[in-house]
Amino acid sequence: MELRLMFVAVLLFISSVGTGIGDGTGEDYVRPKPRKALTVPWKRRQSSEPQQVHISLAGEKHMRISWITDDESSPSIVKYGTSPGEYTYSSRGESTSYDYLLYSSGKIHHVVIGPLEDDTIYYYQCAGQGPEFHLKTPPSQFPITFAVVGDLGQTGWTTSTLDHIVQCKYDVQLVPGDLSYADYQQHLWDSFGELVQPLASARPWMVTEGNHEKEKILFFKAGFQAYNARWKMPYAESGSTSNLYYSFEVAGVHAIMLGSYTEYDKNSDQYAWLKADLAKVDREKTPWLLVLLHAPWYSSNWAHQCEGDAMMAAVEPLLYAAGVDILLAGHVHAYERSERVYNGGLDPCGAVHITIGDGGNREGLAQRYLQPKPEWSAFREASFGHGELKIVNSTHAFWSWHRNDDDEMVKSDQVWITSLASSGCFADTKLEFRKILMAS
Repeated sequence: MELRLMFVAVLLFISSVGTGIGDGTGEDYVRPKPRKALTVPWKRRQSSEPQQVHISLAGEKHMRISWITDDESSPSIVKYGTSPGEYTYSSRGESTSYDYLLYSSGKIHHVVIGPLEDDTIYYYQCAGQGPEFHLKTPPSQFPITFAVVGDLGQTGWTTSTLDHIVQCKYDVQLVPGDLSYADYQQHLWDSFGELVQPLASARPWMVTEGNHEKEKILFFKAGFQAYNARWKMPYAESGSTSNLYYSFEVAGVHAIMLGSYTEYDKNSDQYAWLKADLAKVDREKTPWLLVLLHAPWYSSNWAHQCEGDAMMAAVEPLLYAAGVDILLAGHVHAYERSERVYNGGLDPCGAVHITIGDGGNREGLAQRYLQPKPEWSAFREASFGHGELKIVNSTHAFWSWHRNDDDEMVKSDQVWITSLASSGCFADTKLEFRKILMAS
């Protein structure tokens, strides 16, 4: 009898450590079973037909159109206009390709179009032929809505997440790393491009790299070859020398995309660029300051504990002094939102940290949480889903996280966030910010 009681007690303890039962923060949710990896069926197409079409912001009032063709003679040209089938403008761009062991990519095209009108639907055609696509440019002023999801992969849960994002009326998609989960299998980059094309061809996808984008082979291949070739971001437009970190501005928001897997210490190119970029931010013009990176700095999940600590030690003081409002991360396959936090503790002038590496990857969910729950952790749950960030005006934003619940989109966490620029915090840290900027 005593042995049986001890066995039950051990089971209850394991259960509570694994899921955080009893916290009342979503951790007691009964999760659906994992889903299999997707198999994208092969279909015959002309070699000149555009594939894997996706778009991204490329400086003020400009958009980059990216796609792949099997035909190496296919031109890098985009025709576009504001009426279906009527293309009054055209732009030419550049192309690239790459080889990876026995794999050879198609011709990868990148064409910047513009200047474009704000909050306007454009119809466009890639390579001067093939199907017509359409896109909507972001607004020039508030409100603006971002859809946010990390660690997507290519599973049944990925398609569920993407289906839910389609239902969201959003302007820009943010992805804090780990896109395709190709992991050296280059054909999976192709299938991922096909999977996300319906969304990524219609709204700008702004992405940063994760660990699954590395694909480095010692002595043979440098890292991020496929990622850099396929997903070109506006790094040059923002004064960066690397596609692994950059920034962009849209409708009163300055967003900084940092690289967790490239040098970030105070002597690095990334840190020097970050200081220069932050020095240019005008909080009157862009009162909201967002940061995206892959490895989270504040996570109470057992998975990937402390992996972001070194970057946090180097960069967090600079971001705090600059008054960053929200930091979005992936990597941990679960959801968690913090209170405003800095230097490991609650701070009303710190950033809200959100971990959202729960897009649907094949590795499954990270279901074990540290106990007791840290004081700074406001909500945590190991479920697949996506986030929506609506910047309502210069002072207030509404964040919501939507759990994938048997293919139904369930709003499980929501909170109003006040900008630091309107709270007086940034004014209080300006002196410290200047000191950091002036430091060599």
